[in-house]
Amino acid sequence: MARSATAAKSGLTVTISPRGAARLKDGHVWVYRSDIVSADGVLPGSLVSVVDHRGQRLGSALYSSSSQIAIRMISGELVADLPALLGRRIADAIAYRESIVRDTNAYRVIFSEADFLPGLIVDRYNDIVSMQILTQAMDAEGVRDTLTAELNERFKPAAIVERVDPRVRQLEELPPRPSGLVTGERTSTIFTMNGVQFHFDALEGQKTGAFLDQRENYAAASQYAHGEALDVFCYQGGFALHLAHRCSQVTGVDSSRPALEVADQNAALNRRDPDQPEIEWIEANAFDLLKDYAASGKHYDTIVLDPPAFAKTKRDLDAAVRGYKELNLRALKMLRPGGILVTCSCSYHVSQTDFLQMLAEAARDAHRTLRLGEVRGQSKDHPILLNVPETAYLKCVIATVSN
Repeated sequence: MARSATAAKSGLTVTISPRGAARLKDGHVWVYRSDIVSADGVLPGSLVSVVDHRGQRLGSALYSSSSQIAIRMISGELVADLPALLGRRIADAIAYRESIVRDTNAYRVIFSEADFLPGLIVDRYNDIVSMQILTQAMDAEGVRDTLTAELNERFKPAAIVERVDPRVRQLEELPPRPSGLVTGERTSTIFTMNGVQFHFDALEGQKTGAFLDQRENYAAASQYAHGEALDVFCYQGGFALHLAHRCSQVTGVDSSRPALEVADQNAALNRRDPDQPEIEWIEANAFDLLKDYAASGKHYDTIVLDPPAFAKTKRDLDAAVRGYKELNLRALKMLRPGGILVTCSCSYHVSQTDFLQMLAEAARDAHRTLRLGEVRGQSKDHPILLNVPETAYLKCVIATVSN
């Protein structure tokens, strides 16, 4: 497939409908394919000038010939030198993290649209940089070279690794590509969050390797946790390891044996206090286990629920809310008076209002009273654009059961 990402200066233009123009003028940065009026001669992945139906110039965007998100705005001006713009945006993203990231050497460096680099995710794990490319434009050879050079220059990492999402490449009609090293030779390291150490294998695990968006929520949860704790959907032990120094007993539950094996290795990394309890890891289906535990009268002082996204699309919303309610209802029945519930959703399509309403209904049905301690979101290194609601997706509620 021929691709170009240096085209705004050469006159490639996409015309959009009044509805698409109104969306941009309201501050969003996406225009859907249904609002494309004309894209004559525009190659996949091109940098284009965007105009409305009257010919008024709206800025520059990256074009996809296959995605339902046909254009993603990259500037309100005409872009003549895309590599130079990318360099400035990467520098700005790094500077922003330097001002707000604390107590960790692992964090999100670039968060796609929220850092004005649509289609690019970059995470740092100590001395390894993990990169994920999500669009035709960011996959263009010249762009990839620019990104790699900038990241190498600014971080001087032991390695840059690309994590590939095969489904995204298929949707973007990009040729298959395996995950692998871009530069360097190392694919593993140890990183630290909030004083807790974790193993990192750049080519294993979910997303780009760990759930960095929960980093600040891990620390917040540990301030409330006490007694016997249950971490459900524990993955590689993020919440469980943060609770271990505050709780008398911690159990982590996940359906993935490989994830639990890494969690146990992470626990061994942090086992410095002989009085700290060992964490029990259980491989199980969370819904089945909570049902069995609730029926058998098991009780805890702290329960964490951090499930995967239940609503991948808007069509999944009702089913997702039912799933969240079932989990929270069972957890609430298992908490002792004064117990702490930490409950999360990473489903963008489940709004904070939806999530709090679900939680209120679960508390009512469980005949428990909840007092909200904190209503939180993603870590600050995953910034939110006010006019792009899709950049806000994570909900984390910390509440006390008062009866």
